[in-house]
Amino acid sequence: MTPEEYLAHDAVGLADLVRRGETTPDDLLDAALAATAAVNGALNVVVSTFEDAARAAIRAGLPDGPFRGVPFLLKDLTAHYAGQPTGSAWGPRLNRPAEADTELVKRYKDAGLVIFGKTTVPELAMDWSTESRAHGASHNPWNPGHTTGTSSGGSAAAVAAGIVPMAHGNDGGGSIRVPASCCGVFGMKPSRGRNPAAPDGDRWMGMLCEHALTWTVRDSAALLDATAGPHPHQFYNSPAGGSFAAEVGQAPGKLRIAVSTRAPYGAPTHPDCIRAVEAQVQLLEELGHSCEWRDIDLPESGWRDFNMMINAEYATDMEVEEKILGRPVGPEDFAPVIWDIIRLGRTIKATDYAQGLAGTHKVAQAVLSLFDDYDVFLSPTLAKPPVRLGSFDLSVTPEQHYTNYLAWMPYTHLFNISGSPAMSVPAMHDADGLPIGCQFAARPAAEALLFRLAGQLEAARPWAGRRPPIHYGA
Repeated sequence: MTPEEYLAHDAVGLADLVRRGETTPDDLLDAALAATAAVNGALNVVVSTFEDAARAAIRAGLPDGPFRGVPFLLKDLTAHYAGQPTGSAWGPRLNRPAEADTELVKRYKDAGLVIFGKTTVPELAMDWSTESRAHGASHNPWNPGHTTGTSSGGSAAAVAAGIVPMAHGNDGGGSIRVPASCCGVFGMKPSRGRNPAAPDGDRWMGMLCEHALTWTVRDSAALLDATAGPHPHQFYNSPAGGSFAAEVGQAPGKLRIAVSTRAPYGAPTHPDCIRAVEAQVQLLEELGHSCEWRDIDLPESGWRDFNMMINAEYATDMEVEEKILGRPVGPEDFAPVIWDIIRLGRTIKATDYAQGLAGTHKVAQAVLSLFDDYDVFLSPTLAKPPVRLGSFDLSVTPEQHYTNYLAWMPYTHLFNISGSPAMSVPAMHDADGLPIGCQFAARPAAEALLFRLAGQLEAARPWAGRRPPIHYGA
């Protein structure tokens, strides 16, 4: 299969070729490995490949799922593939093979996907750019001096560069939507509990949501159909039923859309990101929707409470790691600010944590009340276009680290707190050729509405036909 033939199809299209006998899973894996070899030297977005395991899965007979034979990559964080490490770009985990597949990976395999590698992440997902001491920097295929985003940046860049049509990602505060915006691809963060978190449990009070970065809207919807659904061993579950793929292409009706370019907690928003939203408003009104400027007013303590919860979660995670390692962890194991965050987390009293959790509930109430009057909320995905690599110093204090987060991606974490689905849709490119996305969010469990809207926007202003300067076959 030539690069042109491979890139001409999204994942749904490649699966259809296999189904019709016009190509084979081995041919598609050959193409994906060739694409990796062609661009990974320049981009550094695939951290490992395991061709032997992928070939063995093909020889054993792939399940007759909706993506039978389609190559796929896992983000190297939370997604355990038996026999392969889940390194998290952190030294103690780099060579520790997973004992079993996570439930999400089982569902990917049941869908017929051929998983052949892992994508880069920041160390423990705590840099705001996909850069790490373990693996170095991942480069944006649109402009390699700039970030791919955090922390699913390797997956987003792999999709943009044509290695795979879709790749796994997850999102605890923006890490599907941010790299989708930076790399010019589609990124849907599902509702809390929509995809399984088993067996490791519901991280960050269910705020960490699993899904994917995709080249087309229909791939995202069809993949969510294949993986979504309750799991009896987890605390949070979203309702099952219906088909998201069937929603793509359906008319969304006339939507009431709230619009804001005022970043939560006062971070300035770059003029290009504002222009991207204004262009989306013009398009939405041409499509018959009603747009009204409306900001979200949040409790002043909400950002502090979110930070405290993250600190506590990292401290807890490291207590588990110490039991696995059989030794205490210390400053030599981490980038400086990550160690400071862990130390802070260990000082938090249970009563303070409970009060902070109540504060995040107030943030959720403020966000969700917006959907009493509106169907959808539109904002920039990011407060800035993709920043240059090296923009974030990991030797700063935790307070400065979180301030840097808020200045870069202040719009996304609200919908992790509220449990709402939210998506980043490619909107425009700036003068440096870098993509800028816009974020759309809806009430919890309203992915169907967002998929209908995304399909309408994709049809009106197609983005999937344009590849970045660095891509397979360039």
